[in-house]
Amino acid sequence: MDRRDFLTFTGLGLGGLMIPTLWGRAIAAEELLHVLDPALKRRLADAALAAAREAGASYCDVRIGRYLRQFVVTREANVQNVVNTESTGIGIRTLVNGTWGFAATRSLDTDAVAAAARQAAAIAEANSKAQTTRVRMAPNRGVGEVNWRTPIRKNAMEVPVKEKVDMLLEVNAAAMGAGASFVNSTLFLVNEQKYFASSEGSYIDQDVHRIWAPLSVTAIDKDSGKFRTRAGLSSPMGMGFEYLDGEPGGRVELPEGVVCYTDSYDMRADAVAAARHAQEKLKAPSVDPGRYDLVLDPSHTWLTIHESVGHPLELDRVLGYEANFAGTSFATLEKRNERFQYGADIVNLFADKTQPKSLAAVEYDDEGIKTKRWDLIRDGKLVNFMATRDEVHILGEEESHGCSYADSWSSVQFMRMPNVSLEPGKERLTPAEMIAGVENGIWIVGNGSFSIDQQRYNAQFGGQLFYEIKEGKVTRMLEDVAYQMRTPDFWNACSAICDERDYRLDGSFFDGKGQPSQVSAVSHGSATARFDGQNVINTARSIG
Repeated sequence: MDRRDFLTFTGLGLGGLMIPTLWGRAIAAEELLHVLDPALKRRLADAALAAAREAGASYCDVRIGRYLRQFVVTREANVQNVVNTESTGIGIRTLVNGTWGFAATRSLDTDAVAAAARQAAAIAEANSKAQTTRVRMAPNRGVGEVNWRTPIRKNAMEVPVKEKVDMLLEVNAAAMGAGASFVNSTLFLVNEQKYFASSEGSYIDQDVHRIWAPLSVTAIDKDSGKFRTRAGLSSPMGMGFEYLDGEPGGRVELPEGVVCYTDSYDMRADAVAAARHAQEKLKAPSVDPGRYDLVLDPSHTWLTIHESVGHPLELDRVLGYEANFAGTSFATLEKRNERFQYGADIVNLFADKTQPKSLAAVEYDDEGIKTKRWDLIRDGKLVNFMATRDEVHILGEEESHGCSYADSWSSVQFMRMPNVSLEPGKERLTPAEMIAGVENGIWIVGNGSFSIDQQRYNAQFGGQLFYEIKEGKVTRMLEDVAYQMRTPDFWNACSAICDERDYRLDGSFFDGKGQPSQVSAVSHGSATARFDGQNVINTARSIG
């Protein structure tokens, strides 16, 4: 990725979330439609499995992957870049003497694949000499031949690049016509063609699609030089190009004319609204710091869930096996099983890799485990974590959670966060009704910059839009708002959650973890939620 693209991408309000290096070879757009021959994949997998068995492996799994990316980047009336990349190869993991070994090859030749399997077995055997504890795998039965595909209506890779460029430039023109000084709009499209085979008898073929259409609009006061930006309110989704059809059913009308989106996105309308909001922000007063009741929209809450619940409940962080991107966890094992009040009684959070249209939705994970839903926090109490097949025995469980993932055929699969979501409230409640019950508060829409410590305990979060609430009414827009929180204090301050009618998905298209780093995509669902008595600070700075 060159410097210009990096600055473009990191200017999209992504905070500390990670933008990946564009691995793989550059290709023509028409090559995005190519698929690997099913008979070839089976032949290569069988060659690897046979070679691993002959080399002494007690277990082997094979991942044959073709990973496709298309990024279309525009600014005002200009196309800044169109990037198509493809990466194809085979990753082989073996278990010898209770120890893992891994090797990979980009060659689609049976001899090369067999050699990689023997290399993986040799690495495992060498590692076993220093291994003090043998790998303990949760039981799993092979499922034979399975095919699964993200249920899309329109393959985004089949849409001509010109149509995508024309759409983005129209979006930009609409924003400029509505008073924007600058505008960036981008399309991120991903297709993962993943074939998994194991010595247990599974042959799982999955075709995974994701889409994201972020934008950023800036308005400048030329007299003062002051500027304000509003990022788009789209959600990255596990969908096809139909997500950009802008169907009316995808709109969520909120107070003050704010519109958020669910499973359909009107990018042009959002760009026009962003231009209006950016201009309003130029005139908005700076917040008075103090204690406020916060009303948080799902377009904002997803990031708080991600950082203060998702990452700290990854079992490898809890155990100290992982401390990169970023840190370990305050939520240690002894807090499980109703020993720790993570949140208020109405707070229920769950993990789920089966949610339709979510970013992490697949039928089987990268260890060939059937995906499912399970509770993390129930009635405010910590009840479980997220674990892979070789970790769940530490929790006293016999069944893997199915949350293993690798971002490439050449990467080793490891524990990655599934979709983690807040259950909607059980009582009928709309965002407008919630706001009507707030005496002194701030309503926050959209995610902004954030900071969190290495144990996921102390944090600070910003947003895109901030509105003052006085005596049950939205009175004016505010600026320079961020709230500080301690994870358990924050979730125990949750006093109300809107019902399922307001439940929406949002999430991270580029979530980084590990070193060497890997990137995954994960959704977080919630309805609008209220958090009482939160400490709000003023983020404005005086320079010079």
